[in-house]
Amino acid sequence: MINSIGYSVFLSTFKNQKEQLSSLYKEGNFIFTSFHISEEYDNTYIQRAKDMCTYLNTWGYRIIADVSINTLKLFHAGSLLELAKMLNVSILRIDYGFSEDEILKLAKEFPVCINASTVTSDFAEKLSSNSLDIYAMHNYYPRPETGLDEEQFQIRNKMLLSKGFKLLAFIPGDADKRGPIYEGLPTLESHRYIAPYAAFISLLSYNIDGVFIGDGIISQFQANMISQYQNSNIYTLPVIFEKEYEYLYSKEFTIRTDSPRWLKRLQESRVNGANQDILPNHCTERTTGSITIDNNRYQRYSGEIQIIVENLPADERVNVIGQLPKEYHLLLKNIMNGSKIRFVKTMEESKMFQKEQEHQ
Repeated sequence: MINSIGYSVFLSTFKNQKEQLSSLYKEGNFIFTSFHISEEYDNTYIQRAKDMCTYLNTWGYRIIADVSINTLKLFHAGSLLELAKMLNVSILRIDYGFSEDEILKLAKEFPVCINASTVTSDFAEKLSSNSLDIYAMHNYYPRPETGLDEEQFQIRNKMLLSKGFKLLAFIPGDADKRGPIYEGLPTLESHRYIAPYAAFISLLSYNIDGVFIGDGIISQFQANMISQYQNSNIYTLPVIFEKEYEYLYSKEFTIRTDSPRWLKRLQESRVNGANQDILPNHCTERTTGSITIDNNRYQRYSGEIQIIVENLPADERVNVIGQLPKEYHLLLKNIMNGSKIRFVKTMEESKMFQKEQEHQ
């Protein structure tokens, strides 16, 4: 499951997600679902739940199911293990209604996931010494301002990692936001309004093993960037370039290992720009996410491209040539010196380009 991406699917939304789930599937993908959302219960619920699990298993998805004592009653299951086999799920996330002894007993026979935000250190220790595979999944938080802060997130994770748990957490989607609030379903509050790809990269820095889309699924654009990083370890930066610098799209660069905190220096850029006479132009304030190139007034530095991490003043020797949109700014804090990056068009620019091509 290391660094995998998972999706959230619920019976009330499954019908609308089926087609995209088939196109998004990559080997190792997980699905999170819940079988104790009372608003979804009706006289067809049990059969619909079984049909959904069958469909997901057919595609190769592995299912993490959130269950409570009410779930057992609803499905007329005598035990958690019987329920897991009935629905063919891979991992059971245990919610309210079960004793520690019941959870410990199950954990010896079946992969168990507990609530990372509420489990005590003592019970985590008992589980770690008596279990097959153990997972700890953080909650997602629909209401703005209630998501976890980074400090408490790190404290919980440190405790759970020390006991051998695999950690799971949520990031928001960019397609259909889940109601009733419709403002994203992240674990960390700082992720609520940013791009899923940026939130995914951020969670990896916390040693999270599995990242799930709380809102359900994501656009193909975001999924592709995540997949490309998983396959190559190259960070994708969706940027908007000035027309004359669009040749930089698809180019790969290395962040210099000696780049300071406030900017990223692109190692190959001065060599690439050595034969250009770069005139001063658009020498404006360099805000977070600005892409800049040194002009001929900077003499031997002319041609050096930088990505601005912290606001810097305007400089007549530096041209601002592009911008990383705000929803990707968190990437700049998580891309380490020495990493490789690739510039691409933003999703909006890609769509415009496709339309232009269709009309030619």
